[in-house]
Amino acid sequence: MHQRAASRQAAPQHSGTAPPFAALILGNIALAFGPWFVRAADVGPVAAGFWRLAIGVPFLFAIVFVMERNPLRNAKGLGLVLLLAGIAFAADLASWHVGILHTTLANATLFGNSATLMYPIWGFLIARAWPTRQQGVALALAALGAGLLLGRSYSLSPEHLLGDLLCLLAGVLYTVYFILMARARGAMTPLPALALSSAAGILPLLLFAIALGEQIWPQNWGVLVGLALASQVLGQGLLIYALGHLSPLVVGIALLSQPIVAGTVGWIVYDERLGLPDFIGAILVAIALVLVRRGSAPAGQVATAESEAKS
Repeated sequence: MHQRAASRQAAPQHSGTAPPFAALILGNIALAFGPWFVRAADVGPVAAGFWRLAIGVPFLFAIVFVMERNPLRNAKGLGLVLLLAGIAFAADLASWHVGILHTTLANATLFGNSATLMYPIWGFLIARAWPTRQQGVALALAALGAGLLLGRSYSLSPEHLLGDLLCLLAGVLYTVYFILMARARGAMTPLPALALSSAAGILPLLLFAIALGEQIWPQNWGVLVGLALASQVLGQGLLIYALGHLSPLVVGIALLSQPIVAGTVGWIVYDERLGLPDFIGAILVAIALVLVRRGSAPAGQVATAESEAKS
């Protein structure tokens, strides 16, 4: 009985997780600049999401053809999963990009990454295991840090409610996207999975932008190219790579690095000043990341030996 329970606790992480962990952090830093690009774009927020994919997807497929030649390799039987992942991601971008315009950069990024808690919970359910004590402490510190990052600005700005709710919806959709992409990553390498799912999200975003009556054709292409390359190619690419190697807990908590970076950008560019609670929250998130990095990953983590061999 005790041996079986022990088997459900985590296996130690190996040094081989260092590159995926570094990719995870760098990917989140790149993604944190997304809200800034969306605000600076001269098109509607959903249209900005459309261009993020429409510009980014050709780059992704070009990289896939150079590195692997066949993007459909190992995709057999995953068509529906990739299609649903693309639709979930398109809905996530639409909800999040509209929300960005109605709240602060820090709030938008924090709520948009509420998968911080949802995705690890899913991971523990799949593993059929409770988190270890160290994992529980890390998750609690991350939740407390997230509350501090959010609390000050939200309590003083109830007009952000609509934007916060839209970004929270985006976080739920982002969790669905992660779950579907984790399944795809069990059989595919990261870039083909990302390219195919991203391509599936282009048309839904375009139709939604048209339905909302948004301006779609830009005058300033530089901002949208920056959004596509930083967020979709670099940021999302690194994140999907890490998704195949790290546990949902590590991936989830690392998402909280985004509001820290976005809050700093908001302070510098839009004078959305940070206070002592924000800094304490950032420190707690950093401690949580150290704990999950040094700790252990649940036996049911997304990464498998087969998926790691393919990456």
